[in-house]
Amino acid sequence: MGFLTGKTAIITGAGRAVLKDGSCGSIGYGIATAYAKEGANLVITGRNVKKLEAAKQELESLYGIKVLTVQADVCAGGDNEATVANVVKQAVDTFGGIQVLINNAQASASGVPLAEHTTEQFDLAIYSGLYAAFYYMKACYPYLAESHGSVINFASGAGLFGNFGQSAYAAAKEGIRGMSRVAATEWGKDGINVNVVCPLAWTAKLEQFRDAYPDAFKANVKMPPMGHYGNAETEIGRLRPAGHAGFQVYVRRDPDAGRRHGPETVKRHHLLPCITNPRLPDGAGGGDFGSDSRTGQTKRQQPR
Repeated sequence: MGFLTGKTAIITGAGRAVLKDGSCGSIGYGIATAYAKEGANLVITGRNVKKLEAAKQELESLYGIKVLTVQADVCAGGDNEATVANVVKQAVDTFGGIQVLINNAQASASGVPLAEHTTEQFDLAIYSGLYAAFYYMKACYPYLAESHGSVINFASGAGLFGNFGQSAYAAAKEGIRGMSRVAATEWGKDGINVNVVCPLAWTAKLEQFRDAYPDAFKANVKMPPMGHYGNAETEIGRLRPAGHAGFQVYVRRDPDAGRRHGPETVKRHHLLPCITNPRLPDGAGGGDFGSDSRTGQTKRQQPR
């Protein structure tokens, strides 16, 4: 039995994706696999039903856990609150509650300069990332308060450092980072941990980019100082809800939390594999650095 046995996690953007060697090929699927190995019941969402069903079949057969798949797409013009409410209702009806919410899903049109960005491209990033996180956090709040649960959101160095061609993506990710900090302040009294992660994983998209455009890959994608890219499952995927042993992201206690927010301590967490490239294919990686949520100073940590 793993430490998440009996717990339920919603993971957005967690359809099956694998590398050439068969290992996890996306952050969402890496998290789903790591959580499945620890016994969690999973609610995974995405736009591609085939990938969701493939993930369900593999995770249930290999790890003996239960997986609920729900097709869901937060997009411009959609009835997005109803879409998210349906996911949360199905999760609660099936498993009885929610202990972890992981907002991983994000689409964007990378490589398009700001002056050439269309409204549709901007909406794609803002709705799939920022609005999706907003709706899921609102809908899950009462259940997370009941369980004293955790939220893990994903931001990016694209916003922290202004990556070329990623204006909409950066705007969405910085919005998520700011909203997460507010939620950490507001929800601390409810025992809810709100965490922000800025990762770079070696994914199927990045692998495809390397194979299709080797010169562009060499020019733009820089090796992190640790000498390897984050593993989608064993490093980034094993992000654990705060309070559990083995949680492998940097934890910073805000020394002013008690004075500014009452007796509760605000926690912020960061995993820091980094990248310095200005251009990446859509979904190729997560970002560059994590930063101190209060001061904006960059910190680095070797993964365990």
